[in-house]
Amino acid sequence: MVRTYFRAGAVTALLMSGTALAHAESLTMYCGADEAWCQQMARGFEAETGITVDMTRKSAGEVYAQVKAEADNPKGDIWWAGTGDPHLQAAEEGLTEEYTSPMMGELQDWAVRQAETGQHRTVGIYSGALGFGYNKDLLAKNNLPEPKCWADLTKPEYKGQIQIANPNSSGTAYTMLATMVQIFGEEKGFEYMKALHKNINQYTKSGSAPIKAAGLGETTIGIVFMHDAVAQTVAGFPIVSVAPCEGTGYEIGSMSIIKGARHLDAAKKFYDWALRADVQSKAQDVKSFQLPSNKAAKQSPAAPDLSTIKLIAYDFKKYGSSEERKRLLKKWDDEVASLPQ
Repeated sequence: MVRTYFRAGAVTALLMSGTALAHAESLTMYCGADEAWCQQMARGFEAETGITVDMTRKSAGEVYAQVKAEADNPKGDIWWAGTGDPHLQAAEEGLTEEYTSPMMGELQDWAVRQAETGQHRTVGIYSGALGFGYNKDLLAKNNLPEPKCWADLTKPEYKGQIQIANPNSSGTAYTMLATMVQIFGEEKGFEYMKALHKNINQYTKSGSAPIKAAGLGETTIGIVFMHDAVAQTVAGFPIVSVAPCEGTGYEIGSMSIIKGARHLDAAKKFYDWALRADVQSKAQDVKSFQLPSNKAAKQSPAAPDLSTIKLIAYDFKKYGSSEERKRLLKKWDDEVASLPQ
């Protein structure tokens, strides 16, 4: 009888622990930033709240495609980081939840505008200017002139020397495409992308991959957000950042709660937590040099100073719209990607 009692007690204990596990809070996070920053956010939230985070890192365009594909049976709860255009497209298509955080009063005006543009289905979490970086050692070795403008990158001497991501998968590259259309007009903007195409040695999946390749000496020039180029310089690679002379676009990295999230309460907790100044200030610890959206957050002195960069009046509402984004990507596929190199 005693033995049976202990067995029953063990079974009861196991059942109770299983029930506790089943009711433990969890969160599925799709992350559009660099792996180190994604891990910092996931593990930091876990440590503070006890909520288990299952994190997947993908480029912004890839996350958008996944959220859209899973719309009838959502598997993700929170989409954190990545350029704002696909977040706005998801908001317009009803793929994300409306939520207004109590933290909104602490945010920069551009972050609040992003939320208003997306009918409060997204919010700005950081900002960064588009530009490029080059490997100064490779530039000298190949006796190439120092590029200072977007126009320079189409010169024949840079043939096979440049990398950029594919705008279908990468928010960075889509920002580049939309920026060229806004600077030069659509016809000349696409002429520019065709001329640039001749000098591209690889279209990467991830937006930050081109400058990492330049840091390693695998390509001379990488077109990226400038904070990604700075990260390579700070890490000790021979990378020089360039703010193009004609002016440039910028991103508002964003965050959205996925429509039909299975763990909605946990997603809202993460949303509020991620907008806190102390949380955003930790980005520099993992060498992420974006401008944070919380006014009180601390930024690294190594980060690009956006006030010194010639920024265009980037039209987030238009270029983040579903119709315009689809149209430009199809046109790029048809008229640029299809060309021989």
